[in-house]
Formats: sequence, structure tokens, C-alpha cells
Amino acid sequence: MSENIVKVDSLVKRYGENIAVDHFSLEVKKGEILGLLGPNGSGKTTTINCILSLLNYDKGSIEVFGQKMSPERFDLKRRIGVVPQNVAVLNALTVEENIDFFCGLYIKDKAERKACIEEALEFTGLTEFRKQKPKKLSGGLLRRLNIACGIAHKPELIFFDEPTVAVDPQSRNAILEGIRKMNEQGSTVIYTSHYMEEVEELCSRIVIMDHGKNEAEGTSQSLKSSLRNRETIRINMPVHEKELLDQIRNINHVYDVRIDEEDVIIKCDGGEHNLVHILNFLSEKQLPFGRVTTELPTLNDVFLEITGKELRD
Repeated sequence: MSENIVKVDSLVKRYGENIAVDHFSLEVKKGEILGLLGPNGSGKTTTINCILSLLNYDKGSIEVFGQKMSPERFDLKRRIGVVPQNVAVLNALTVEENIDFFCGLYIKDKAERKACIEEALEFTGLTEFRKQKPKKLSGGLLRRLNIACGIAHKPELIFFDEPTVAVDPQSRNAILEGIRKMNEQGSTVIYTSHYMEEVEELCSRIVIMDHGKNEAEGTSQSLKSSLRNRETIRINMPVHEKELLDQIRNINHVYDVRIDEEDVIIKCDGGEHNLVHILNFLSEKQLPFGRVTTELPTLNDVFLEITGKELRD
């Protein structure tokens, strides 16, 4: 069993009558990239701020690196990096000076800090921009500077809060590759994002929270396997008689059949070769059909199933 880098047990945080975090528990193992997902207002940011000891909480316990976390535990905080969603750099300083400033909060030795700054510049691809000020940088470069400031001191645990918001595909790819490389070099990562495809690609395990609670956790594949809908088949066909639809509904593993304009949409709850069975049935009935598509469930489907489809503030 890998050691716990973070352990949150029955965390409760209230704001007056509002319960922002409701007996939330979480374990993060060494070497993981954990995706922490949830709609706006689900309690993610409050939970992270409690873990970082930036907020007091009402009940529960938090351990980081196997030790109780508290506001005074600067020895633990030096081992943590935070890359916030909102870019947090100083416009009056150059790229290099920004990294030096934030790295200096953790490392006082100038020679050691200089080496860390050079590594951070190279790692984030900012070496040629070192003398520029943030206002001269593109959105992607600014995000990379934000990351460099958060990781220059070589933290063992790094929090990334939506680091790819509003960046172009090339910058997004560079950021994700950088996170993978940090993880390969030994950093444990807690990653929040509303981009489900990123989370599915990047994270070894996922926790979905809502209303301050841990609603589901597991790998991307295990979460998708928990859905009843395991495959959706769409067939363009002119015949939509009720008797025919009932016969399709009786095919093994089919649990729902409905009409969408000229298409028949068939949902299956498991099984193999569902499409083959359905097409064989149509051929036996000598029924004409056109375009056929099949879709497997995505992490986005899991997220909406667990948290609902209503719009959030």
C-alpha cells in the first residue's frame, strides 16, 4: 500500500447556516494524479483551502505527509506547491523576478534558488522570455509563468486549480505534458478542471464531489462502468412502428429505445457486440437503414449523472 500524502477525514466547514463541506473524506496516495471534480459551489475550493490550512474548519481532521496540518506547519507547507486558477503574478516584476520572488518564500539560499529558477524557466519553456514582464506575455505564456512560480521550489505535493482555462491547444498540451513530467519525477498532484477530457487523459484516480460530499471515486473506467448506459446506438431508419421498437427493446441488454426525428436511439446496459446483434435483427426483418453510430459513455456522462444537469451559479 502506498503511503497517504493527504488524508482528510469527515471534514465539515460551515459558513453560518450554509454547510460548504459536509463530512468529506479523501485519501491521496504518493505518486497519484488525483482529479478532484465538482460543479461550481460543490466545495472543491473550500476543501483545498482547508487542506492548505488557509481556512479553519468546524469538524474532522487533515493530515499532510502523515502529519497533522495546521497554519503554523511551515515545514509541511514548504513541501507543497499551489497553482491557482486566477493568474497570481506581480506585473511590476519580470518573468525571472516573479519566479525568484515566489521561490524565495521557500528557499532562502541564493545559489540554490538560482538553480531552481533556471530549472523552472527551462521546464516551462520560458527561458527566452525571462526578461519580459507579464503584461507582454500571451495567455498561454502567462499560465506557464503561473505554473513556474508554483513549482520552482520543487514541491512534493502540487495543487493545480484549472491551469488550462482560456489557453490555446498548444499551450494546453504543453501544460499537461509538464504535469505528467512532474508526476514522473515524483510529485503527487491534485488537479481540478471542468475539462473532462483532460481529467480522463491525465488523472490516475478521480473524486467527484457535490454539495460538500464525496459522491463517487475511482478510475475513469470504473466510474464509467458504474453507469447503466454502457453504449448508445443511433440508427437512421424510416420505419418507427411501435411493434418494431418493442422487438428491439427485447434484444438482450437493450433497456431503452426512443425516436429522435428519423433516428432510432437504442441504449444498452452492458454486453458485447450489441451493435452486431441489432444489425442482425434488422437484416432478418429486411428493414432498410442508413447511417449507424455507436457511442460509449464518457466521464462527462458520469459527471452529469452524479451531479445533475441543472445550471449552477
